[in-house]
Amino acid sequence: MKVLLVEDSVRLQESLQKAFKNMGFVVDSALDGEEGLWLAMNNDYDVVVLDMMLPKMDGATVLKKLRESKKTPVLILSAKDSMEDKVGGLNIGADDYLAKPFAIEELAARINALVRRKYSSEKNIIKFSDVEIDLSKKKAFQKGKEVDLTPREYAVLEYILLRRGSLVSRTEIEEHVYSYNQEVMSNVVDSVVCSVRKKLGTSGPLIKTRRGFGYIVE
Repeated sequence: MKVLLVEDSVRLQESLQKAFKNMGFVVDSALDGEEGLWLAMNNDYDVVVLDMMLPKMDGATVLKKLRESKKTPVLILSAKDSMEDKVGGLNIGADDYLAKPFAIEELAARINALVRRKYSSEKNIIKFSDVEIDLSKKKAFQKGKEVDLTPREYAVLEYILLRRGSLVSRTEIEEHVYSYNQEVMSNVVDSVVCSVRKKLGTSGPLIKTRRGFGYIVE
């Protein structure tokens, strides 16, 4: 899963980035509303975690402008905790609202819920053939036994399975499982998919290659 964190507190941003990465999320971040809006408009995120009180452009304006063209799930993370603030945030386009202070476990659970909704999945467990992945634990299993995947291998498998039935291009995978400022080698996605296939053994062919286009789980 790829998350955009727009938060002007450096301390909180660094803390959340570390927590998200430990939970297996790919994270981009911005310290002000203008940069946050630019990233949200020019990248594909599963969820945007948005503070409301931001420099350069406040969170409400960011959300309104984002909703003019994109449906990316947005979770407002704000120190404003009145009922009026929560209702106002939801009414201008937010999908969820969590007041500060908060427990990181609750934030992660709410992000997972938004991702499930985005990909029309009712549960954290996604099954296909004899393979299943646990979205909350960031683990993959085959015939009930855990598959030893690296975080990057898991992220690629997760993204392709979440979009099962749809053709997923190499560019889409790169943009989804690598952060905005990471350098990505031209053949890295092919190498990761190859490694996942080897580790899945007889289930490896569930990820089909469409030459010149990308990958699909049919």
